[in-house]
Amino acid sequence: MAGQKTERVALVTGAGRGIGRATALALAREGYALCLAARSLEELEETRRLSGLAPARSLIVLIDLAGEESPQDLFDAALEHFGQIDVMVNNAGWAPPRTALVKTSAAAQDRILAVNLRAPIALSRLAAARMVKNGGGAIINIASAAARNAPAGEAVYAAAKAGLVAFSRAAFAELRSSGVKLTVIIPGLVDTALIPPNKHLDRALMLGADDVAEAVMAVLRAPTRACPVEIVLEPQRNPERAR
Repeated sequence: MAGQKTERVALVTGAGRGIGRATALALAREGYALCLAARSLEELEETRRLSGLAPARSLIVLIDLAGEESPQDLFDAALEHFGQIDVMVNNAGWAPPRTALVKTSAAAQDRILAVNLRAPIALSRLAAARMVKNGGGAIINIASAAARNAPAGEAVYAAAKAGLVAFSRAAFAELRSSGVKLTVIIPGLVDTALIPPNKHLDRALMLGADDVAEAVMAVLRAPTRACPVEIVLEPQRNPERAR
């Protein structure tokens, strides 16, 4: 194992860009070693470079979390390298362009549910088992305002993110007595590549990836007697322009 048992280790999915990269960099600044997971080697290597961490303290795992065995494979790789996981950030997400429900393919439906719901549930389950045994840790799931707003054209994505919110609250109820923090963060519109250019959005008013990363760090800084179970982040001013 490359890491030391006394070192804090965080596993971040979707760490190649956007919220995942911002979160990974915030964790690195706080002294965490990182397991960086995503599908793009180039993007993950850039995250590692920006973190300033040596390879021994910043494991890169190329993985597509839509695969049925992918969560287990990722978790096993992180444990083999570091020997522990103290923080699990389920950030990876995927959605196609807005599509009418009746035009959504079975393949797209399955991928949306796999990446946005099945994988974070599986990784939370695996992390929780280790954290309970170790007497504590933190699992932070990144959902979306689509879970609450349920916009047209995003029926399956909204369902997946709403499921992640419900799962997170129920999992907290199970894990709270073990000392494991479990939080779901529900951001509104965030200026990332997941939202394509849109003349109806003022991107300068949208949340930044760093805003969500700061919410993640706030969870980790919370006193042991308190857990922010659900955090809703919205842009202070509405970025949606009148149509």
